[in-house]
Amino acid sequence: MSDQVLKLGIPKGSLEKATLELFEKAGFNISGADRSYFPKIDDPGIQLILLRAQEMSRYVEDGVLDAGFTGYDWIVENGSNVHEVCELQYSKATSSPTCWVLAVPNESSVQKPEDLNGGIVATELVGATRRYFEQKKVKVKVEFSWGATEVKARLLSGIVELTETGSSLKANNLRIVDTILVSTTRFIANHTSWKDAFKRQKIEGIAILLNAAIDAKTRVGLKMNVHKKDLDKILNLLPAEKSPTVSSLADSDYTAIEIVVEEKIERELIPQLKRAGASGIFTYPLNKVIH
Repeated sequence: MSDQVLKLGIPKGSLEKATLELFEKAGFNISGADRSYFPKIDDPGIQLILLRAQEMSRYVEDGVLDAGFTGYDWIVENGSNVHEVCELQYSKATSSPTCWVLAVPNESSVQKPEDLNGGIVATELVGATRRYFEQKKVKVKVEFSWGATEVKARLLSGIVELTETGSSLKANNLRIVDTILVSTTRFIANHTSWKDAFKRQKIEGIAILLNAAIDAKTRVGLKMNVHKKDLDKILNLLPAEKSPTVSSLADSDYTAIEIVVEEKIERELIPQLKRAGASGIFTYPLNKVIH
């Protein structure tokens, strides 16, 4: 294979769908991910490989992959020495970080980690969990869990499980005792690949586009027409940190204003703008926002 190809790891499993959707929003066309571990992408300079997020940092560190996407939790778990390109605020369900938490049944007498001294804890995150209890000087046997970890909370002393919304823990009548680790998705690169001019340029370009697509998810474009006598009043309503585009219209008494705003404030802002004299107001979705 030519060195002028970036071998890029896409996480197989829970992050797979969210990652592929993010690439699509960033402008890439990927096909075959449902049939092959080597999906096609419309960029001849990139080769995609689907791998479990748990293994990604090891393969990137060893140079099997030039770069890849994984959770911060698995970088910590594997103790991988990789270059962190950027943090990407997305996960399988929300844009919030995921958390590895120490959980016990609601009826358990355990109230703090020290209450588990001499007990057994099941988890997939074995290394990080062992270090957590070692730092607290609590003697606990940590066992690897092959899945269905919530079930084991009532068979053992407790579990360390990954949660994003907490709904699964609540459904299984479990409560959180402590948070072991907070994790977000990271874009990582092999140190040697990062020093290669071609590969670094590819990696940096992907990072820019993906972050732009993430930022666009929470923002909308907003346009309106404003009579010049109301211009100052309208501008004072717009977010102070933004610099709107103000342009002339054919009718010299009016101007057009365009700005990008957080979607969460749009519904409060539009009625205020209407009352202040703005007309022809409309919003539109964004594909990418690059700062």
